[in-house]
Amino acid sequence: MREGTLVHAATGVHLVHGSNTNWVILSEGDAVTLIDCGYPGDRQQVLDSLAAAGHSPEAVTGVLLTHAHNDHIGSAEYLSRTFGAPVYVHPAEVPHARREFLHQVSLGQVLRNSWRPGVLPWAVHALRSGGTKNARVSQPLPFPAEGALDLPGHPVPVHTPGHTTGHCAYHLPGAGIVVSGDGLVTGHPTSRIRGPQLLPVMFDGDRERTRDSLEVFEKLSGDMLLPGHGPLHQGSVSEAARTARERATPARQRS
Repeated sequence: MREGTLVHAATGVHLVHGSNTNWVILSEGDAVTLIDCGYPGDRQQVLDSLAAAGHSPEAVTGVLLTHAHNDHIGSAEYLSRTFGAPVYVHPAEVPHARREFLHQVSLGQVLRNSWRPGVLPWAVHALRSGGTKNARVSQPLPFPAEGALDLPGHPVPVHTPGHTTGHCAYHLPGAGIVVSGDGLVTGHPTSRIRGPQLLPVMFDGDRERTRDSLEVFEKLSGDMLLPGHGPLHQGSVSEAARTARERATPARQRS
């Protein structure tokens, strides 16, 4: 899928393919919720995608993060400081977003896996796109209440830990859509698999918890998956999670 492609998923819902990472635009009238925002180097693509959906950055009333890896939070601080958009994460992910610590694939893990197809080109791209920059969010906020958020699209946060401790998916029950972040994807430059899957083992903070969180995805009603990496998936979200479970590499094979 070409970078910058805006995919219409449903009324008021667009999936955007950035440079190796996706984000989602939820529109309601003149207001927008942005779920994730790519690498730091994807900023212009984020702004262009909002314009393509008919919105200015001032329309963003909230940024929701699935988790605080650099390829998902790249423009969050910029949108917050420049346009006043609050940035929300799961409470367990707040200190990670503030960079009190960083749970992200290490250089050593990348080097140990450099023989795998796609790893070196991915690593070069990640470096060029700001994958090692300080992209911390200075004032990330925990979700203000349980259940659907009072933001455009009314997404429902769903805690799916493992990839990071506070990783969170977002359910749009009325539209039958699950925004899955990195807890359940459909492709990645370092994977030769196509379709529902977990990311390669080196990217998960806790592989067993990531696998266990697939049970959470299995319980979500929906017939469309908008992943953090890979193309939109049409079909039962529950079945997609089961397929990913069957394909998942056991934790004992961690690099």
